[in-house]
Amino acid sequence: MSETVSLRGKKRTHTCGELRAKNINDVVTLNGWVDGRRDLGGVIFIDLRDRYGKTQVVFAPQHNESVYQIAKQLRSEDVIAVVGKVEHRPEGTDNKSLLTGEIEVLGDDLVILNESETPPFPIEDVIDTSEDLRLKYRYLDLRRHQMQSNLLVRHRMAQAVRRYLDSLNFLEIETPFLMKSTPEGARDYLVPSRIHHGKFYALPQSPQTYKQILMVSGYDRYFQIVKCFRDEDLRADRQPEFTQIDIEMSFVLEEDIYPMAEGLVKALFKEVKGVDIETPLPRMSYQEAITRYGSDKPDLRFGLEIENVTEVLSGSQFKVFETGIQAGNLVCGINLKGQAGLSRKQVDELTDLAKSCGAAGLVYFKVTENSLDSATAKFFSPEQLKNLRARFAAQTGDLILLVTQPAQQIYGTLGQFRIEVARKFGLVDQNKNSLLWVTEFPLFEWAEDEHRFAAMHHPFTSPKEDDVAILDEGLAEHKKRKRWTSENPVGRTRARAYDLVWNGNEIAGGSIRIFQPGLQQKMFNCLGISEDEAQKKFGFLLEAFKYGAPPHGGIAFGFDRLVMLFTGSKSIRDVIAFPKTASAMSLMDEAPSEVSREQLMELHLKVI
Repeated sequence: MSETVSLRGKKRTHTCGELRAKNINDVVTLNGWVDGRRDLGGVIFIDLRDRYGKTQVVFAPQHNESVYQIAKQLRSEDVIAVVGKVEHRPEGTDNKSLLTGEIEVLGDDLVILNESETPPFPIEDVIDTSEDLRLKYRYLDLRRHQMQSNLLVRHRMAQAVRRYLDSLNFLEIETPFLMKSTPEGARDYLVPSRIHHGKFYALPQSPQTYKQILMVSGYDRYFQIVKCFRDEDLRADRQPEFTQIDIEMSFVLEEDIYPMAEGLVKALFKEVKGVDIETPLPRMSYQEAITRYGSDKPDLRFGLEIENVTEVLSGSQFKVFETGIQAGNLVCGINLKGQAGLSRKQVDELTDLAKSCGAAGLVYFKVTENSLDSATAKFFSPEQLKNLRARFAAQTGDLILLVTQPAQQIYGTLGQFRIEVARKFGLVDQNKNSLLWVTEFPLFEWAEDEHRFAAMHHPFTSPKEDDVAILDEGLAEHKKRKRWTSENPVGRTRARAYDLVWNGNEIAGGSIRIFQPGLQQKMFNCLGISEDEAQKKFGFLLEAFKYGAPPHGGIAFGFDRLVMLFTGSKSIRDVIAFPKTASAMSLMDEAPSEVSREQLMELHLKVI
């Protein structure tokens, strides 16, 4: 191919997804990639593709021999420019699956702008190839219709977010990527300073401190669609760099955050799915979510609620339960409705499933018209069996499944088990959208390996007003004992924190922030952060609080996860243009990579 081929005079007049019957007899120019080539008895058909769609182009020797000869050279993914007249496809050959399926273009002129080597995988929606190969040739993967559709949805969602928040008088304000390292939770990504030897910037895990300072600065409604960075182990829905919709407001309570966030979700559902979401959304405390569903992000599209029947079955002759109860364990379970007819083999499969979720075993009762049928039923009194049936509101044909474990484990086990059972029996309504708020999270969680309390969210989350006295009680006990224990009263402190959950996925989380220096210092004391350490890490924020910080709070949506859920993708890597692998590698451009000795010397660094 000549190196002087130019687009001049061959710029497209229409996209490959634009032409319809109304364009018949128009002379058009199309630019795009060869999606497929078929030679049928001396006539060549080309599907020409761009991101807007596909158009069939026909090259016939009797129409233009020289152009036909060029068309014979075409291969998949060649970039071409075609000039021709729009015609109706022959009767009976319309393609209903294409928006351009009524027409075709009869090629009068053809220029090969760039030839392509054979791609390592076909540019099709359904391909049998590894994700690593797709990521290595990401520029080819991004040509596939499904990937382009995902990124189009991402674009539309970002625009909908901006329109909605702008309508509520929010300001979009950018915050720095090079900031002070304040490690608390995940590891920071560090950036060495060339000018200030031995010092480092950190990439932000979130704009938390900056958005709080913006509230101190009087910008009462801030948002940002922002990149965040965390050096942590990855999963399907985690990336070292990810995007969140960051929102902060001044002079607000939780009751102001909820309707604002619900309105944003409502706008996104309408924009992307054409679905109207009913608001206000239901709310559930963290404690209720754990004890009813075994998760702080419960999936409410199906039942299988957890029941605690420890009291009901206490005092039985069944040693497995009674020994555990005497040791402080709980007996809890779920009611698998209408499945009493399962065979012994199928029940054994459920037992194996329970074990894979962390249970030691599974006890079952088949609900008959007059009794509960089980090999263990003889160890329980008629009154206990009657009360067990009543507790689960069990009907004839139901199957009650029970496990026993320590309280700190059993709800997590059953939470995972109920999800696996729902999948196994097809109980999840895939067309249902279940959204709810989970509120009143614990302010702290016990870090056993460090023998201290850590912030469940972050150290700027405010405790419930009614629970502030618990901090004083806990600090007094710590001072007396001179050490922290998991039984310390501060473990009971509830946070003014909230998560938004959609079909078992956390899609947003936030809190009302601490804005008074005295309360912030108590929080640091409970976390074991000394006054010197607090000044070193957060001194700039604490200093700002001295100059009239308003009450404020906010929320952050995981934007990548939102797009993943809206598009039905299995991984956020399918909704990010250039993602990393599970080991934080970019296979396409081979990052991270080694750098030259000279670059390291400039930074006064040495690789050991």
